[in-house]
Amino acid sequence: MKQIEVQIMGQGYVLGCPEGGEARLSEAVSRVDEAMCKIRDAGKIKARDRIAVLAALNLAFDLADRSQNHAAASEASTRNPSSANSHSTQGVQSNQLQLLVQRLDHVLAGDNKLI
Repeated sequence: MKQIEVQIMGQGYVLGCPEGGEARLSEAVSRVDEAMCKIRDAGKIKARDRIAVLAALNLAFDLADRSQNHAAASEASTRNPSSANSHSTQGVQSNQLQLLVQRLDHVLAGDNKLI
């Protein structure tokens, strides 16, 4: 597994990344950084761990919403097979969410600093 250094909210982290997963990890880091900075910039929450939890919840909600939309589209495609969508997308997104939460837990376990 490859080690990649990234920046989230101005803080450096070294993350493990499977070979060939650099682009996906970079996209995930960008989404997390954007979500956390948005919460921080709103000015109501200063603690990094609370910001991370809220960002993770927001991202999880967005993912669940997309999954629900995919499920509705799949149900519609069952009634109309000409517009079939893949069920594998929902499983991939669920796995990506689990990996993201695991990474957040790992990173935050070593971050005892509060902003």
